[in-house]
Amino acid sequence: MTSATAQPKADQSQVELARRMLRQMLLIRRFEEKAAEAYALGKIGGFCHLYIGQEAVAAGSLAALRHDDYVISSYREHGQALVRGVSAKAAMAELYGKATGCSKGKGGSMHLFDAAKRFMGGHGIVGGHVPLAAGIGFAIKYQGGDQVCLCYFGEAAVNIGAFHEALNMSSVYHLPVIFCCENNRYGMGTAFERVAAVTDVVEHACSYDMAAELVNGMDALAVYTATQRAVERARQGGHPTLLEVRTYRFMGHSMSDPLHGVYRTKDEVEEQKKRDPISQLTAKLKEDGALDQAGLDALDAEVRAEVEEAVKFADESPDPEPAELFTHVLSD
Repeated sequence: MTSATAQPKADQSQVELARRMLRQMLLIRRFEEKAAEAYALGKIGGFCHLYIGQEAVAAGSLAALRHDDYVISSYREHGQALVRGVSAKAAMAELYGKATGCSKGKGGSMHLFDAAKRFMGGHGIVGGHVPLAAGIGFAIKYQGGDQVCLCYFGEAAVNIGAFHEALNMSSVYHLPVIFCCENNRYGMGTAFERVAAVTDVVEHACSYDMAAELVNGMDALAVYTATQRAVERARQGGHPTLLEVRTYRFMGHSMSDPLHGVYRTKDEVEEQKKRDPISQLTAKLKEDGALDQAGLDALDAEVRAEVEEAVKFADESPDPEPAELFTHVLSD
């Protein structure tokens, strides 16, 4: 098992990459803040799981993919959808349940989907989509392609039998799948002991004959370089990789969960915020002379305007027609 860290020196291409990822992380953060506000106002119904604090995972990992690669995720997928290219308008409209949403208002927060972007959806059943990622990998290999499938899941999925079955099959058939465990420490019904559970899986990934890396999920560049290595392995020989990306969510598990929950203290959350991925990447860019405060303010203002436009679009969009209930349903 190796541990991924970002390189201290950055060339111009890396600076441009870092600036792009910073914008993406700001977009996720501002989008999620607005989603929380809309949920509190009753404009978003059902479940809503925010990604605040975990932005570096989506921005870093997806930067290593091509446009024809596949992405599949769990229910905390707003950030991945935005970075993958789903517009803020289409994503927000979906959260609002509007016809203009990326899933035509029928998926909501947990089921953003865009086949054109090869974004194969968020999935609400813990670990249930991991075998689907193996299936996508099998299809790629069967058709002779060189794409990869990047699969995101939370650490609670490691207790699901299908998770282990999917990893085993991916290893046996040499499937080009990258299994990205977003370990935010608090899987459903668990606390810190989940960290040990995931680490045990990573350290014994050799039993699946696959590479495994432990990654600092609060560092977008570290996530990027680790994913790059995994992508290269997948493209060259169809070898799967398990990435345990250590991250931290600053919000509750979902909007129904208190900010800190009953399982962690306010002091713990505030301590973790010192590792904010946006602040860390901003500081690096400033240190490299690639960004100043005026530039950061302008970038943030641009992102805020994009999100405000998305909220306006969602507010003004129509509800789905009743007939939409019968579309996308298999007939006899």
